[in-house]
Amino acid sequence: MNTNLTQKLSQPIVKKVAIVGAGPGGLATAIALISQGIEVQIYEKAQEFRPAGSGLGLAPNGLNSLDAIAPGIVETLKSSGCEVHHTVLKNIQSETIRTNATKYIEQYGQPLLTIWWYRLQQVLASRLPSDIIHLNHRCIGFEQDANGVEIHFDGKKSVDADLLIGADGVNSAIRETLFGEGKPNYIGSMCWRAVIKYRHELFNDYELVFVKGNQQFMYLLNVGGGYTSWISRKFSPEYSLSHSTNEVKSRILDELADWDKSFRVVVEATPAEEIWEGPICDRPPLTQWSQGRVTLLGDAAHPMAPAMGQGANTTFEDVYQLRECFSDSANLQEALTSYEQCRIERTKLIQARSALGEMRYYDINTLASTGQTQERQMSLNDDFHKWVYNFKPSVKS
Repeated sequence: MNTNLTQKLSQPIVKKVAIVGAGPGGLATAIALISQGIEVQIYEKAQEFRPAGSGLGLAPNGLNSLDAIAPGIVETLKSSGCEVHHTVLKNIQSETIRTNATKYIEQYGQPLLTIWWYRLQQVLASRLPSDIIHLNHRCIGFEQDANGVEIHFDGKKSVDADLLIGADGVNSAIRETLFGEGKPNYIGSMCWRAVIKYRHELFNDYELVFVKGNQQFMYLLNVGGGYTSWISRKFSPEYSLSHSTNEVKSRILDELADWDKSFRVVVEATPAEEIWEGPICDRPPLTQWSQGRVTLLGDAAHPMAPAMGQGANTTFEDVYQLRECFSDSANLQEALTSYEQCRIERTKLIQARSALGEMRYYDINTLASTGQTQERQMSLNDDFHKWVYNFKPSVKS
């Protein structure tokens, strides 16, 4: 232990790290590693940072991890997003089924914070030197040996690093080069979503609205700054994509034809070109995330259905744990082995529960199924959520 500590204090276990992907996971990783004196460069396929993504929920486990990675950043995020104190469940006629006052702060010490993905990306990027983020760099593969990694980009010069981290999402080029799995797994759920400058009338009483239809549902999220995120998902064993942006908008409005006007109006107010349409996908859990000098993180490592809202939160757990493993290990291989051992089993369970939860959104007979009472199922869910949300980074002296 003393040998490790001496080496840790003298120099980092790697000098130069390349991160593929400038989403929240890649940016947070850069913040974490730069704080250890490591040179980091980020490579992102997008040609520019532009308003994109959906609203998402940052839960206590994700916020605690972020606070450990970048002290003070959670307070900035709170001013950029919306703390959820009240939620409501409604049917498609806008009749209230149930209202809840959330108890995240009382139970876990952090709120549930809804925020626009793009705003989260902006806040994280503001913590980094702009010259380490290289846009318009689409990774097409890499080669590695015992001494380093050479990363290749479409139409750009290759770069060298001591370590490559794939933080490039569900369609990760890094994961594909490592494991050759092909396309992700469509789980039977189609999604339409957008974020627009719009304050929904229900936000006077609630910060999060969930509308349950017949094998279809909608979220309305207050994501701060006068912006609303709407997300609609529908059970669809087969999926097909629309041929144009206007067709996308017509399609989702047709899906909501029988819904109350208060839910349709936010979709009607959304420019067609700003509506994202696509399938909900995941991938089977991996038994390893690393090979040699390459590892995965976030959705590249454990893409999951959004039912539990844990994609971003488990990503920030990954970042925190990777940083700690770098700090506590004598060499890179030891660090990556420890990182996998800390993360794979936990994320595997959350992946499985997320896929199950996505289907439960659509199963009208769930509560009557297979011998488990509603009370028993609720108890199991409560225990699982406590296990998820109670993740707390350790405080070191």
